[in-house]
Amino acid sequence: MQKQHHFHISMGWQILIGLTLGIISGVVFYQNKAAITVMSNLGSMFIGLIQMIVLPIIVSCLIVGIANMGDLKKLGRVGGKTIIYFEVMTTIALALGLLVGNVFHPGTSIDINKLHAANISQYVTASKSAASSGVWGFLESIIPTNIFKALGDGNMLAVIFFSILFGIGTAAIGERGKIILNFFQAISEVMFKITNWIMKLAPIGVFGLIGNTIAQMGIRSLLPLGYFILLAYATMAVFVAVFMSLAAHLFHINFKELLRVIKDEAILAFTTSSSEVTLPRMMNKMEDYGVDRSIVSLVIPTGYSFNLDGGAIYQSMAVLFLAQAYHINMSLWQQITILVVLMITTKGTAGVPSANFVVLLATLPAVGIPASGLAFIAGIDRLVDMGRTCVNVIGNSLATAIIGRSEHEFDDQKRQQYVAEHLDKN
Repeated sequence: MQKQHHFHISMGWQILIGLTLGIISGVVFYQNKAAITVMSNLGSMFIGLIQMIVLPIIVSCLIVGIANMGDLKKLGRVGGKTIIYFEVMTTIALALGLLVGNVFHPGTSIDINKLHAANISQYVTASKSAASSGVWGFLESIIPTNIFKALGDGNMLAVIFFSILFGIGTAAIGERGKIILNFFQAISEVMFKITNWIMKLAPIGVFGLIGNTIAQMGIRSLLPLGYFILLAYATMAVFVAVFMSLAAHLFHINFKELLRVIKDEAILAFTTSSSEVTLPRMMNKMEDYGVDRSIVSLVIPTGYSFNLDGGAIYQSMAVLFLAQAYHINMSLWQQITILVVLMITTKGTAGVPSANFVVLLATLPAVGIPASGLAFIAGIDRLVDMGRTCVNVIGNSLATAIIGRSEHEFDDQKRQQYVAEHLDKN
């Protein structure tokens, strides 16, 4: 009896097909309000479905992971390593963006008066809100006075803080805490099952998101800033190929293999411009790949707010781009000031909507660049955001593997089994 061979298209290819059809539809239905509404709603509903499950997954996985870790010293050590690694990589990304901006001068040939200005009032509002809270306000926001409100508001850092404390408390009561662990273990399994169902809609979501973007902007509006877009992508590619690869080598991580493992999530992050979309699958996949659940549950959600390498590259390049477009010559000291300010503001606005614009709006006045200049690059933000989100996701997967390796919580036997079952067959 002959075996039936069922034709199967991988998730990565399905997403790329959705991307291609979205671009074509965006060109065909340029400025068509009815089509834009349909595509916008398709994209928004898909992102909404993902946001619905992200926080329950983080809470359940963190509580189970931290409770199973059961050692406050280990928790402190892992947390310390994670923050230090994030800060080092983010600083390198910021410095690389400044270096590339100085060498290739993306804004020198731009006549900023001829560029189309977008409406950035929403970003200004968000920036004022973030700035008014300051560093102490940011630290205070990490402590939730009402965990249900934090969950409703999507306050990632507050949810992480509560979940860690809850996990420690569960471990502290010993045997009586097992019923709690079993409950949250069941919740995480249910959420991951729902994730698998939702991901079948990913190509449709990608189609709507990219189609809506192209239909509103049009291809022609991208041409004046094409050099800046290409340079930003080239810089992010160098960061991944050189600096992430080097970090992986230092900790004996097979970086090429890791990229193959997360390729579908990287494509999904690129096409949707959303880290949230990939977070549930990333946590599940990195655990299957061999990293201990306690490491995965702590590093990936924290990296969602603190390890934004792609965003750091874009922010430092954007500052220099606008300075050059306004013909403002920046001294070495001013550029060092930018580096320091961005190191602070990228952390202080974590979790703020449109965080990249908020960071830039808070940074530009410090070096005398008109904040209104952001209106001229707001139109291309979505396209650059695709690349920087992809880099952020790759960076968080690498960070998880590195922290796991440094803690001897990376099961190579499990990794080899995963590779044999999922990669070698392809």
